[in-house]
Amino acid sequence: MFDTPPAVQQYEAGTGSRRVWLAATTGLFACGFGFGHRANATAPEAQALLAASDLVRNPTRPFSVVVNLLEFRGGKQVDGNTLTVYTKADPGGAFRTLIRIVAPARDADKLMLKNGNDLWFYDPASQASVRLSPQQRLLGQAANGDVVTVNLAREYAAESLGEEDMVDGDKVARRAVKLQLTAAVPDVTYQRAEVWLEKTSALPLRARFYADSGRLLKTAFYRKFRPALGRDRPSEVVIIDGLDPAWITVLRYSDWTYRNIPDLWFQRDYLPRFKPE
Repeated sequence: MFDTPPAVQQYEAGTGSRRVWLAATTGLFACGFGFGHRANATAPEAQALLAASDLVRNPTRPFSVVVNLLEFRGGKQVDGNTLTVYTKADPGGAFRTLIRIVAPARDADKLMLKNGNDLWFYDPASQASVRLSPQQRLLGQAANGDVVTVNLAREYAAESLGEEDMVDGDKVARRAVKLQLTAAVPDVTYQRAEVWLEKTSALPLRARFYADSGRLLKTAFYRKFRPALGRDRPSEVVIIDGLDPAWITVLRYSDWTYRNIPDLWFQRDYLPRFKPE
Protein backbone atom coordinates (compact mmCIF):
# COMPACT_ATOMS: atom_id res chain seq x y z
CA MET A 1 0.00 0.00 0.00
CA PHE A 2 1.33 3.45 -0.90
CA ASP A 3 0.96 5.75 2.07
CA THR A 4 0.82 9.52 2.03
CA PRO A 5 4.37 10.79 1.29
CA PRO A 6 6.18 11.94 4.46
CA ALA A 7 6.57 15.42 2.93
CA VAL A 8 2.85 15.95 3.48
CA GLN A 9 1.87 16.83 7.02
CA GLN A 10 -1.00 18.32 8.93
CA TYR A 11 -0.36 21.20 11.26
CA GLU A 12 -2.04 24.19 12.87
CA ALA A 13 -2.62 27.20 10.61
CA GLY A 14 -3.68 30.38 12.35
CA THR A 15 -5.54 30.22 15.65
CA GLY A 16 -8.14 27.95 17.15
CA SER A 17 -8.74 24.44 15.87
CA ARG A 18 -8.64 25.18 12.13
CA ARG A 19 -6.27 22.78 10.38
CA VAL A 20 -5.00 22.95 6.83
CA TRP A 21 -3.32 20.12 4.96
CA LEU A 22 -0.03 21.50 3.64
CA ALA A 23 3.05 20.14 1.88
CA ALA A 24 6.47 20.83 3.31
CA THR A 25 8.73 19.96 0.35
CA THR A 26 8.56 19.47 -3.38
CA GLY A 27 9.12 15.76 -2.85
CA LEU A 28 5.37 15.23 -3.00
CA PHE A 29 5.30 16.12 -6.67
CA ALA A 30 8.58 14.55 -7.71
CA CYS A 31 7.92 11.11 -6.30
CA GLY A 32 6.60 8.37 -8.53
CA PHE A 33 3.67 6.12 -7.74
CA GLY A 34 3.87 2.39 -8.44
CA PHE A 35 0.80 0.48 -9.53
CA GLY A 36 -0.46 -2.81 -8.18
CA HIS A 37 -1.20 -3.82 -11.78
CA ARG A 38 -2.13 -2.26 -15.06
CA ALA A 39 -5.88 -1.83 -15.22
CA ASN A 40 -7.77 -3.66 -17.91
CA ALA A 41 -10.45 -0.97 -18.08
CA THR A 42 -11.43 0.00 -21.60
CA ALA A 43 -11.82 3.62 -22.66
CA PRO A 44 -15.62 3.44 -22.25
CA GLU A 45 -15.19 2.06 -18.73
CA ALA A 46 -12.75 4.85 -17.87
CA GLN A 47 -15.18 7.41 -19.27
CA ALA A 48 -18.02 5.90 -17.25
CA LEU A 49 -15.96 6.08 -14.05
CA LEU A 50 -15.22 9.74 -14.76
CA ALA A 51 -18.93 10.39 -15.33
CA ALA A 52 -19.71 8.70 -12.00
CA SER A 53 -17.17 10.99 -10.33
CA ASP A 54 -18.95 14.00 -11.84
CA LEU A 55 -22.08 12.89 -9.99
CA VAL A 56 -20.12 12.91 -6.73
CA ARG A 57 -18.90 16.46 -7.24
CA ASN A 58 -22.08 17.91 -8.71
CA PRO A 59 -25.79 17.22 -8.11
CA THR A 60 -27.83 16.80 -11.28
CA ARG A 61 -30.62 19.14 -10.12
CA PRO A 62 -30.10 22.95 -9.96
CA PHE A 63 -28.32 23.84 -6.74
CA SER A 64 -26.33 26.44 -4.86
CA VAL A 65 -23.31 26.06 -2.62
CA VAL A 66 -21.20 28.44 -0.55
CA VAL A 67 -17.46 28.30 -1.25
CA ASN A 68 -14.85 29.78 1.08
CA LEU A 69 -11.45 30.27 -0.55
CA LEU A 70 -8.40 30.64 1.69
CA GLU A 71 -4.90 31.41 0.42
CA PHE A 72 -1.85 30.42 2.48
CA ARG A 73 1.80 31.32 2.03
CA GLY A 74 4.32 29.57 4.22
CA GLY A 75 1.56 28.32 6.52
CA LYS A 76 -0.01 31.76 7.09
CA GLN A 77 -3.30 32.87 5.62
CA VAL A 78 -2.76 35.89 3.36
CA ASP A 79 -6.10 36.25 1.59
CA GLY A 80 -9.59 34.85 1.37
CA ASN A 81 -13.05 35.35 -0.03
CA THR A 82 -16.51 33.85 0.08
CA LEU A 83 -18.64 32.98 -2.93
CA THR A 84 -22.17 31.74 -3.52
CA VAL A 85 -22.26 29.48 -6.57
CA TYR A 86 -25.51 28.84 -8.47
CA THR A 87 -25.45 25.96 -10.96
CA LYS A 88 -27.89 24.48 -13.47
CA ALA A 89 -27.32 22.01 -16.30
CA ASP A 90 -28.39 22.93 -19.82
CA PRO A 91 -30.23 20.41 -22.07
CA GLY A 92 -26.89 19.19 -23.45
CA GLY A 93 -25.52 18.33 -20.02
CA ALA A 94 -23.07 21.23 -19.69
CA PHE A 95 -23.29 23.24 -16.49
CA ARG A 96 -24.14 26.93 -16.41
CA THR A 97 -22.75 28.73 -13.39
CA LEU A 98 -23.38 32.11 -11.78
CA ILE A 99 -21.01 33.13 -8.99
CA ARG A 100 -21.69 35.98 -6.58
CA ILE A 101 -18.86 37.30 -4.42
CA VAL A 102 -20.10 37.70 -0.86
CA ALA A 103 -16.89 38.76 0.89
CA PRO A 104 -14.63 40.69 1.26
CA ALA A 105 -16.81 43.81 1.34
CA ARG A 106 -14.78 45.56 -1.38
CA ASP A 107 -15.81 42.86 -3.86
CA ALA A 108 -19.31 42.13 -2.59
CA ASP A 109 -21.96 41.52 -5.29
CA LYS A 110 -19.48 41.24 -8.14
CA LEU A 111 -20.53 38.41 -10.43
CA MET A 112 -18.94 35.79 -12.67
CA LEU A 113 -21.01 33.96 -15.27
CA LYS A 114 -20.21 30.85 -17.28
CA ASN A 115 -22.64 29.87 -20.02
CA GLY A 116 -21.32 27.48 -22.65
CA ASN A 117 -17.77 28.50 -23.55
CA ASP A 118 -18.35 32.11 -22.45
CA LEU A 119 -17.03 33.33 -19.10
CA TRP A 120 -17.85 36.88 -17.98
CA PHE A 121 -17.04 39.08 -14.98
CA TYR A 122 -19.52 41.78 -13.99
CA ASP A 123 -18.79 44.72 -11.66
CA PRO A 124 -21.95 46.52 -10.44
CA ALA A 125 -19.94 49.68 -9.69
CA SER A 126 -19.04 50.20 -13.34
CA GLN A 127 -21.94 48.12 -14.72
CA ALA A 128 -19.46 46.65 -17.17
CA SER A 129 -19.00 42.98 -18.06
CA VAL A 130 -15.58 41.75 -19.14
CA ARG A 131 -14.70 38.51 -20.90
CA LEU A 132 -12.55 36.18 -18.79
CA SER A 133 -10.39 33.14 -19.39
CA PRO A 134 -10.96 29.96 -17.33
CA GLN A 135 -7.19 29.90 -16.71
CA GLN A 136 -7.09 33.31 -15.01
CA ARG A 137 -6.55 33.16 -11.26
CA LEU A 138 -9.43 33.99 -8.99
CA LEU A 139 -7.55 33.62 -5.70
CA GLY A 140 -4.21 32.00 -5.03
CA GLN A 141 -4.00 28.75 -7.00
CA ALA A 142 -7.75 28.65 -7.67
CA ALA A 143 -8.43 29.59 -11.29
CA ASN A 144 -11.81 30.78 -12.53
CA GLY A 145 -12.28 27.35 -14.07
CA ASP A 146 -11.70 25.65 -10.71
CA VAL A 147 -14.72 27.36 -9.17
CA VAL A 148 -17.32 27.07 -11.92
CA THR A 149 -19.13 23.74 -12.12
CA VAL A 150 -17.65 21.41 -14.73
CA ASN A 151 -18.83 18.18 -16.35
CA LEU A 152 -15.44 16.48 -16.77
CA ALA A 153 -16.80 13.51 -18.70
CA ARG A 154 -18.20 15.91 -21.29
CA GLU A 155 -15.04 17.98 -21.63
CA TYR A 156 -12.31 15.32 -21.38
CA ALA A 157 -11.46 11.93 -22.87
CA ALA A 158 -10.42 9.51 -20.12
CA GLU A 159 -7.83 6.73 -20.28
CA SER A 160 -7.11 4.33 -17.42
CA LEU A 161 -3.45 4.22 -16.37
CA GLY A 162 -3.82 1.55 -13.71
CA GLU A 163 -4.85 0.94 -10.13
CA GLU A 164 -3.10 1.50 -6.82
CA ASP A 165 -3.66 1.27 -3.10
CA MET A 166 -3.36 4.68 -1.55
CA VAL A 167 -4.14 6.61 1.61
CA ASP A 168 -6.20 9.70 0.88
CA GLY A 169 -6.09 13.16 2.44
CA ASP A 170 -8.25 11.96 5.34
CA LYS A 171 -5.86 9.07 6.08
CA VAL A 172 -8.35 6.52 4.73
CA ALA A 173 -6.99 3.53 2.77
CA ARG A 174 -8.61 3.23 -0.64
CA ARG A 175 -8.21 1.34 -3.91
CA ALA A 176 -7.94 3.95 -6.65
CA VAL A 177 -8.00 4.02 -10.43
CA LYS A 178 -5.72 6.57 -12.05
CA LEU A 179 -7.15 8.25 -15.16
CA GLN A 180 -5.41 10.46 -17.66
CA LEU A 181 -7.70 13.19 -18.99
CA THR A 182 -7.16 14.89 -22.35
CA ALA A 183 -9.24 17.87 -23.41
CA ALA A 184 -11.97 16.91 -25.87
CA VAL A 185 -13.50 20.38 -26.35
CA PRO A 186 -12.01 23.88 -26.68
CA ASP A 187 -11.77 26.50 -23.93
CA VAL A 188 -11.19 24.11 -21.03
CA THR A 189 -9.19 25.19 -18.00
CA TYR A 190 -6.49 22.52 -18.46
CA GLN A 191 -5.46 20.62 -21.57
CA ARG A 192 -4.33 17.59 -19.56
CA ALA A 193 -4.90 16.23 -16.08
CA GLU A 194 -4.46 13.07 -14.04
CA VAL A 195 -7.11 12.07 -11.50
CA TRP A 196 -7.31 9.33 -8.89
CA LEU A 197 -10.83 8.01 -8.25
CA GLU A 198 -11.85 5.39 -5.73
CA LYS A 199 -12.55 2.25 -7.70
CA THR A 200 -15.88 1.26 -6.13
CA SER A 201 -17.46 4.65 -5.36
CA ALA A 202 -15.80 6.98 -7.93
CA LEU A 203 -14.97 9.42 -5.12
CA PRO A 204 -12.39 11.95 -6.39
CA LEU A 205 -9.26 11.63 -4.26
CA ARG A 206 -6.42 13.47 -5.97
CA ALA A 207 -5.74 15.32 -9.23
CA ARG A 208 -2.77 16.83 -11.03
CA PHE A 209 -3.20 19.57 -13.62
CA TYR A 210 -0.66 20.33 -16.35
CA ALA A 211 0.20 23.22 -18.67
CA ASP A 212 0.34 22.70 -22.42
CA SER A 213 4.13 22.39 -22.07
CA GLY A 214 3.72 19.44 -19.69
CA ARG A 215 4.73 21.42 -16.58
CA LEU A 216 2.84 20.53 -13.43
CA LEU A 217 0.67 23.51 -12.48
CA LYS A 218 -0.99 22.26 -9.33
CA THR A 219 -2.03 19.22 -7.33
CA ALA A 220 -5.46 18.99 -5.69
CA PHE A 221 -6.55 16.77 -2.80
CA TYR A 222 -10.27 16.14 -2.21
CA ARG A 223 -11.03 15.74 1.48
CA LYS A 224 -13.60 15.69 4.28
CA PHE A 225 -16.40 13.85 2.51
CA ARG A 226 -19.74 14.82 4.04
CA PRO A 227 -23.38 14.02 3.21
CA ALA A 228 -24.83 16.75 0.98
CA LEU A 229 -27.92 16.59 -1.23
CA GLY A 230 -28.26 12.84 -1.04
CA ARG A 231 -24.68 11.55 -1.10
CA ASP A 232 -21.17 12.04 0.25
CA ARG A 233 -19.31 14.89 -1.43
CA PRO A 234 -15.90 16.48 -0.76
CA SER A 235 -16.35 19.49 1.51
CA GLU A 236 -12.74 20.62 1.13
CA VAL A 237 -10.26 20.77 -1.75
CA VAL A 238 -6.61 21.59 -1.05
CA ILE A 239 -4.70 22.96 -4.06
CA ILE A 240 -0.89 22.99 -3.90
CA ASP A 241 1.24 24.95 -6.37
CA GLY A 242 3.37 22.81 -8.68
CA LEU A 243 6.53 24.87 -8.09
CA ASP A 244 6.09 26.28 -4.58
CA PRO A 245 4.55 23.73 -2.18
CA ALA A 246 4.25 26.41 0.52
CA TRP A 247 1.66 28.19 -1.63
CA ILE A 248 -1.67 26.58 -0.75
CA THR A 249 -5.26 27.41 -1.65
CA VAL A 250 -8.11 25.75 0.23
CA LEU A 251 -11.69 25.60 -1.06
CA ARG A 252 -14.33 24.75 1.56
CA TYR A 253 -17.88 23.90 0.48
CA SER A 254 -20.96 24.31 2.67
CA ASP A 255 -24.69 25.05 2.59
CA TRP A 256 -25.55 22.85 -0.38
CA THR A 257 -29.15 23.62 -1.37
CA TYR A 258 -31.43 22.55 -4.22
CA ARG A 259 -32.85 25.68 -5.88
CA ASN A 260 -35.30 26.67 -8.57
CA ILE A 261 -32.86 28.78 -10.62
CA PRO A 262 -34.34 30.87 -13.45
CA ASP A 263 -32.67 30.52 -16.85
CA LEU A 264 -32.48 34.32 -16.97
CA TRP A 265 -29.75 34.25 -14.34
CA PHE A 266 -27.38 32.74 -16.90
CA GLN A 267 -27.82 35.50 -19.49
CA ARG A 268 -25.12 38.16 -19.69
CA ASP A 269 -27.69 40.91 -20.29
CA TYR A 270 -29.44 39.99 -17.04
CA LEU A 271 -26.40 40.52 -14.80
CA PRO A 272 -27.17 44.21 -13.98
CA ARG A 273 -30.64 43.15 -12.76
CA PHE A 274 -29.53 40.16 -10.68
CA LYS A 275 -30.62 40.27 -7.04
CA PRO A 276 -29.55 37.51 -4.60
CA GLU A 277 -32.33 35.58 -2.95
